[in-house]
Amino acid sequence: MAAIICLVLAGLLTTPAAVAYWGQRTLNDTQRYVDTVQPLVSSPEVQDVIATKVTDAIEQQVDIEATLNNVFAGVITDRPRLEQLVGPLSAAVNGLIDREVRAFIASDEFADLWTRVNTRAQQALQRVLKGEESGAVSLQGDQVVLDVDEVIDRVKERLVERGLTLVENVPIPKTDRQIVLMEAPQVKQLRTIYAFGNPLARWLLPIVAALYLTAFVLARRRPRMTVAIGAALAANALLVALALSIGRQLFVNQLAGTLFAQASRVFFDTLLAYLQRGQQVLLGLGLVLVVAGWFAGRNKYGTAVRSTVTGGLESTGTRLADGPIGGSGRWVEANVGWLRAAVGVLGAVVLFWGNNVSSSRFWWSLALVLVLLALVQVLVGAGRGSGVPPTSRQEPAPRETG
Repeated sequence: MAAIICLVLAGLLTTPAAVAYWGQRTLNDTQRYVDTVQPLVSSPEVQDVIATKVTDAIEQQVDIEATLNNVFAGVITDRPRLEQLVGPLSAAVNGLIDREVRAFIASDEFADLWTRVNTRAQQALQRVLKGEESGAVSLQGDQVVLDVDEVIDRVKERLVERGLTLVENVPIPKTDRQIVLMEAPQVKQLRTIYAFGNPLARWLLPIVAALYLTAFVLARRRPRMTVAIGAALAANALLVALALSIGRQLFVNQLAGTLFAQASRVFFDTLLAYLQRGQQVLLGLGLVLVVAGWFAGRNKYGTAVRSTVTGGLESTGTRLADGPIGGSGRWVEANVGWLRAAVGVLGAVVLFWGNNVSSSRFWWSLALVLVLLALVQVLVGAGRGSGVPPTSRQEPAPRETG
């Protein structure tokens, strides 16, 4: 009964724990946050949003046509000829601004600036959640906004260096220096959740893991419990995938009609990339545990597969019993229980080391566990075979059926 209670509690808490752990690690850890959003600097959608915002902010404050009319008014008195000249020149200047903006955003200099801005943005985002309203990311009214001051200033410097001095002292209103990331009428609720949930987020996932382990240890039929744990993990992985899908659509809908709309999907996917990878690993781990529990169980097919595999591996070890591994095999045979557990722990360490799980790491850790378990079983066969006279190590003749 206690095992079932632990299993149910762990199953109910898995999804909240995964989301809370992602939030705690991504939003509270500056380096992880910067690493998470770094790919956005190469996203064409994000680059286009920033380029459009910066270009519009400069062009709206610099009336190129009016400036050119003033410059040539005393030189060309023929109005039609003046208009023919001003139009193409105005388009050329606007094109220069757009090219310089996009060239800067595609440069390594902007990539470095992006890292610095996002380092400050992560710290500012925490201030937003804590109720402070200043910094690169801030809450203004019902909007969460991102300032692009540094990008605008650096682009203006590049334009002045290329001779377009008319933009040097042009003031850019504060409203034109910001990109609305999201409408946030529920930010007060988010702040409340953050205040209460952040201290628990760090420990909730380890608590869930401990509940699963306790359920396994207390279970009378551990293979069946392994299947149940695997099914719970897989079900939670599907629930996380559903939540991510719904959350993505809500996020996209929230930004529909804004400048950031075209980049909303890639922004969401990038920011939650760590959680998405975790969901894939959780699903794979759940399915593996289901198969492992079935393999270790007393069901007809599981027993047949287990007997075939272990018999084949031990038979290989028996053939090597007279070699140098015979003595090691006897020791492995005497300690096989905790050795298998150690292999499982090693696989978990490889998978979760550095808190940077991924599908590729999951498959590598699974391959490592399978290879080591197979090696243990071969050595078990060698240990058993080393105590048997050579004449009795022959494989039994197959039964005749008829």
